Amino acid sequence: MYSIEMAYARMRELQDLANRSRAHQPAAALRVDRARAMRTGRKKR
Repeated sequence: MYSIEMAYARMRELQDLANRSRAHQPAAALRVDRARAMRTGRKKR
């Protein structure tokens, strides 16, 4: 059985992995942040 706790733990694991990989690619991370800011339609402070 796959519980919500297991799903949440897996999601956190993937998020941490994504954050670690982004740390090694500052240019790519900047593009992603810019794209995300444009999608939400709000300016970053």
